[in-house]
Amino acid sequence: MLAPHLEIRHMDPWRKLFVEHPASVGETYFQHMQSAFSFGTRMLAAGCACLLHGVFPFCCVRTGSAAVRHLHDEMISHRSRQRAAPEWLDHGAYI
Repeated sequence: MLAPHLEIRHMDPWRKLFVEHPASVGETYFQHMQSAFSFGTRMLAAGCACLLHGVFPFCCVRTGSAAVRHLHDEMISHRSRQRAAPEWLDHGAYI
């Protein structure tokens, strides 16, 4: 059996598109999908709160900034998975 990074290199090109990035953050395709959906729904909810705040400045005063801080903390600061060097160097986080 090949090492995980070698297995991906020798994979069918279409399949590689779906597993290369999730593997780079230590997840399977379905784990990555669940994580991305979780982040996405929270971002949508925070975005709606920001839009509401734009119309009614007294509503959702801290919702957007709190969501950004929480998501950043979860994605970057406390991530225990191995990260690919190029992603880590630019402090980017792909979901």
